[in-house]
Amino acid sequence: MQKLATQFTLIFASVIVSTILVVSQAQLRLGFYSETCPNAETIIREVVQKAVANDPRNAAILLRLQFHDCFVQGCDGSILIRKDEDEDEDGELKAPGNLGVGGLDIIESAKAGLEHVCPGIVSCADVVALAARDAVSLVTGPFYHVPTGRRDGRLSKMSLAQKLPDVDDSIHVIKFKFREKGLSDQDLALLSAGAHTIGVTACFFMQKRLYNFSGGGGSDPGINPGFLQKLKAKCPVNGDVNVRIPLDWSTQNVFDVEIMRNIRDGTAVIASDARLYDDPETRQIVDSYAASQEATSFHQDFADAMVKMGNIGVKTGSRGEIRRLCSAVN
Repeated sequence: MQKLATQFTLIFASVIVSTILVVSQAQLRLGFYSETCPNAETIIREVVQKAVANDPRNAAILLRLQFHDCFVQGCDGSILIRKDEDEDEDGELKAPGNLGVGGLDIIESAKAGLEHVCPGIVSCADVVALAARDAVSLVTGPFYHVPTGRRDGRLSKMSLAQKLPDVDDSIHVIKFKFREKGLSDQDLALLSAGAHTIGVTACFFMQKRLYNFSGGGGSDPGINPGFLQKLKAKCPVNGDVNVRIPLDWSTQNVFDVEIMRNIRDGTAVIASDARLYDDPETRQIVDSYAASQEATSFHQDFADAMVKMGNIGVKTGSRGEIRRLCSAVN
């Protein structure tokens, strides 16, 4: 009898948690600001357009920013906070996994424009999500509708960002980290590869893959031999680790499916992309997109995965706040 009661309690608790998640996500909706700040999306898009026109790399930077925000405490804009409210620890932006994350000035610029027109209405978390969407669409990626209504978190601690996916993680670890967030293997392939079809990385992130793969002192055997020489030429031993190289060698400023072909052909730049070909499930997903002559499905599926990621751990209703400055709690 006691065993049955325990099982019932566990099932009941699971139902409650699932219900909370569904209700939380259901409170996000399209056109959330249609009455309170009808020009919100236009204001954000204009700022992003200017930023990407000034430097096309800003598209990848804004896309990466949303990913890194959502994977720590959910999509609540916490990565933007420079200090937590007690100021007893550096914020999550200082975590090793967030090295090189940028775009905060673009978000602050959009937020300032919003505060001028409709103060205290639009959350920083929503600005991050909408800016990422606009950035992707400006480099030939899909334009997709983003449900809004997120509220901002008040806590940002470096220690909370220790489990971010890492460039040198094995495919098993990467899959585990994505599944923890409710994301499927297809979401993993789309979000990882999709985020890396534009932008650049630094030689800093290439060292283990090129010169100490799996601690063995050699190079990743999965790299196409000819491409390996190109990578080593760009990132030589004891060279400048701050040198930037394109993540998608041929079309670094264009959102396209070419990244999937790179992974298939052994010409993926960073290790975590290459690892997608180590696993039967993710390899099959990569192959299906790489073989396609139509970019439509890749674009649409990536958009769906972005919307799904944008639902991770959102704060809605009375949870969180609407920060006046994205860099500090109210």
